[in-house]
Amino acid sequence: MRNSHTMNKDSVLKELDTNIDKGLSPQEAQRRLMTYGLNQLGEDEKVPLWKRFLLQFADPMVLILIAAAVLSAFMALREGGLEGWIDVLVIMAIVMVNAILGVYQEGKADQALAALKKMSSPQTKVILDGEISLIPSEQLVPGDVVILEAGDMIAADLRLYSQQTLKVDESSLTGESVPVEKNPDVLLADDTGIGDRENMLYMGTAVTYGRGKGVVTLTGANSELGQIATRLKSIDNEQTPLQKNLNGLGKVLGLVCLAVCLVVFVVDVFFQNTPWEESLMIAISLAVAAIPEGLAAVVTIVLAIGMTRMAARNAIVRKLLAVETLGCVDVICSDKTGTLTQNEMTVKSIFNGQDMFDVSGIGYAPEGVISLSKTTSDDQSKVTYNKDHPEISRLVLSSVLCNDATIKKTEDNRYTCIGDPTEGSLVAMAAKAGYDKEHVNVQYTRVTELPFDSERKMMTTYHSNIEKDSIISFTKGAPDIILDRCTHYFDGNHAIEMKDEVRSAIEEVNHGLATQALRVLAFAYRVHDLSVVADFSHENDLVFMGLVGMIDPARTEVKDAIRVCKDAGIRPVMITGDYKDTAVAIAKDLGMIEGDSESLSGADLDRMTDEDLQIACEKIRVYARVSPDHKVRIVNALKHNQHIASMTGDGVNDAMALKSADIGVAMGITGTEVAKNSADMILTDDNFATIVDAVEEGRIIYSNIKKFVGFLLSCNVAEILIIFFISLIPVSFFNKTGTPLLSVAPLTAIQLLWLNLVTDSFPALALGREKGEPGIMKQLPRKKSEAIINNKMKITILVQSIAIFIAVAISFFIALNVLFVDSPDRLALSRTMAFATLIMAELFRAFSARSELVSIFKLGLFSNRSMNVAVAFSAIMMILVIYVPGMNTVFKNLPLPLIAWLPIIGLAIIPFAAGEIFKIFKTGKS
Repeated sequence: MRNSHTMNKDSVLKELDTNIDKGLSPQEAQRRLMTYGLNQLGEDEKVPLWKRFLLQFADPMVLILIAAAVLSAFMALREGGLEGWIDVLVIMAIVMVNAILGVYQEGKADQALAALKKMSSPQTKVILDGEISLIPSEQLVPGDVVILEAGDMIAADLRLYSQQTLKVDESSLTGESVPVEKNPDVLLADDTGIGDRENMLYMGTAVTYGRGKGVVTLTGANSELGQIATRLKSIDNEQTPLQKNLNGLGKVLGLVCLAVCLVVFVVDVFFQNTPWEESLMIAISLAVAAIPEGLAAVVTIVLAIGMTRMAARNAIVRKLLAVETLGCVDVICSDKTGTLTQNEMTVKSIFNGQDMFDVSGIGYAPEGVISLSKTTSDDQSKVTYNKDHPEISRLVLSSVLCNDATIKKTEDNRYTCIGDPTEGSLVAMAAKAGYDKEHVNVQYTRVTELPFDSERKMMTTYHSNIEKDSIISFTKGAPDIILDRCTHYFDGNHAIEMKDEVRSAIEEVNHGLATQALRVLAFAYRVHDLSVVADFSHENDLVFMGLVGMIDPARTEVKDAIRVCKDAGIRPVMITGDYKDTAVAIAKDLGMIEGDSESLSGADLDRMTDEDLQIACEKIRVYARVSPDHKVRIVNALKHNQHIASMTGDGVNDAMALKSADIGVAMGITGTEVAKNSADMILTDDNFATIVDAVEEGRIIYSNIKKFVGFLLSCNVAEILIIFFISLIPVSFFNKTGTPLLSVAPLTAIQLLWLNLVTDSFPALALGREKGEPGIMKQLPRKKSEAIINNKMKITILVQSIAIFIAVAISFFIALNVLFVDSPDRLALSRTMAFATLIMAELFRAFSARSELVSIFKLGLFSNRSMNVAVAFSAIMMILVIYVPGMNTVFKNLPLPLIAWLPIIGLAIIPFAAGEIFKIFKTGKS
């Protein structure tokens, strides 16, 4: 029954064919269990490990490598021997390692549904055949009559039938920080939001006060919590901008590779009469040269390094690719309660009927003082007030006595409220004035009470005074109700008759506190003789003591974080289930908005089409009284407008939006397991400011990814140019002795694999560890559509690739025609020299690649320790594969004479010099 909030409670019973006093029979409950199924949330069908492994081979770059391995295997079978199989084994090893890394990168299966399950109460008290029974909550069925009391978790959606001062904490579902009072007798419109359904109780929420009885209307996947779970399953995990860029790059490289291989093969075979076997090996070399085999591994490792650096800044990233996406976030949609605010009600103001007092401190900690506000005297403003000052003593005493909450200190030295948060804030205020709740409860023994209910909107407790010669009752409640029942006011010493002008002044103060988005309570008292019996008539003829204003305050660090966000071109947006006035007041205090026109309510959203929302979302900064569906609509509208949207939150109500957003950010301390497992990132300190640090780290990481992608591609393009052009030119062109025409590849496939995996990958990893360049948080976020290889980078890659090609071509020419012209191993030695020149050119080039615009000499040539180690390691490995017997055989190298290193080093400097000169050109042009 999804519309039970619109029906009379007895009509609901009739519809469900149940009885409020007897409940269902055990036989009927069992029959319905067979019909409706267990009261639990279903799980996603998980993709098996083998399937996820096979999906890694669908990448275009991987397919090209597999094709190269197959062709190499074919050639090895034709030629016989073991040497030809080395290329096959090395290529396939690379393919397998990349596939394993890919599976690992995808991580564990989504745990959101398992977390949702944990929110269900393990056992529930129900009435079966007139008897109270305790049953597993998973056996609840529609029609079961449930009995609830303070502390119970609600295990299914219920239509409330009766209640005694029942209050329910719905913050995890609606975002509202204050427990909600319930009323079984109201009838509501069909479109009433979840947060306003006074006659309903929902799975996953908790009873904080009072008792109640209700009938189960929806269970399992049909409940509101179950609907969230179903929607979570239906939300696709979109590719991040980096994934899209790399996939696009893979397709382009694949097409270029196939085209170049085809051209070389056709020209060699049909125009130069090169044996097709040799041409095929050149084509395989080209395929290997075109694919940056180390790219996937380097991206994964650099992102993992970013995750570690973010963890050190209190941000745990659950999904690897989210590290990069953070760098282009331009809208942060944040829940209010517990994210922008403390999620701890705090008393800020006290009015004693004559003067206004400020209360310092935040949250439930008994730390802070009470002092006069807006005083003209500096001496007076320094005076603090406590229980010894009659101006406030009785008012503060009443706030802790007419109160059922307690404050406890946890093992980690945090203070938490047990009971109603509003009452908890009063206990904390009293502690600041020197009142200890346990001690005053002994001094002023509670003898009876009139519990709070939503009709009276007040609560009264009766206490014996210290002398035990009379009874005093304290009443607290809504200011307008209390004030109407007061005939006198207390001036700190005596009860004085309340005149109209005094009443008007109090009403004006109340209005002023309310406009500050404070929740205001009024306090009054009445004296009785010892024989008094609790009676509602005692809530008349009261003596007014004062007003107390409280709020869930903004986090102290959030203002600065929002300012930094704005400087970085990031728009903070508040999305909350709380009331609009409260949300707007908090947003103004934080500097998020300036006027009320920048806010919308959930009802406003319901009247909007998706197209209307897509227009409105560009200027709206506050959304209030929203449902989970509203949150997803807002995030989707922002994404439709090409924004990279982040959503922060801590409750169940945030889960769908967290998963829908480009980046979902959950709170680690106050966040529910549902929120954490639906998010991409978790803040371990629940600090909104940590998001700014994470965005900065994301920008640095993306900048570094661009650097090493540009570096790797310049190396790969250079290799393609080397293989393509030199292999098309007969060796006799380089040879003065007139050797017969023959096209050869200057580098073998296994040499190219070594270059791509060892020589290039380690310097690329070092580029991934570069520090952020100055002003990175003063730049606007990059656009979602911005390619990782933009036009400027394409020019840089082309210049570098041509410089490397020229250096290696000259080296190969010198080797063939000068250094080794008479050697029987002329071609092998020339290839080794070209191999060494290419390695040294790429290692020198790695230093220049550390910044796109800043000279390496200004950065400091050796200021990146990781780069120094990477270059040294790659150089040592090059020496080993050239000179160590066995290793050089595998890589088809021969030891080079020392004299060969003079042209190698000299030529290798050319790309480095070209890069530094090109920086000067780009800087001057910009």
